Amino acid sequence: MTATRPPGGSVFLVEDEVMIRMMVADMLEELGYSVAAEAGEINEAMRLAQCTDFDLAILDVNVNGKVISPVAELIHARNRPFIFATGYGSSGLPEEYRDRPALQKPFQLETLARMIDSTLKGATV
Repeated sequence: MTATRPPGGSVFLVEDEVMIRMMVADMLEELGYSVAAEAGEINEAMRLAQCTDFDLAILDVNVNGKVISPVAELIHARNRPFIFATGYGSSGLPEEYRDRPALQKPFQLETLARMIDSTLKGATV
């Protein structure tokens, strides 16, 4: 564990596969983060992205066949950092967000920790 993580950091998690969402939530808690909110579909994610307080979001790129762009736009407008999670590689990211960090599924705990640390260090929140 590194000392660079803010104590009580919270994550907004969007993932349509329940088992994957549970696994990532467990990984986050193991790393010392709390899950501020979880969503498994785009409309719910859009609502939560507007009203939930969080330090970082992890967004599945394809949520039940829909691209995550509207949710990413809301989070970007709130000036919150986010990471994409994808099984499609960087070419699967929405074109306007290809400069954003992306976790290639499946990922390990250590990879998640490094990605969160680097994203939060680079954030201008």
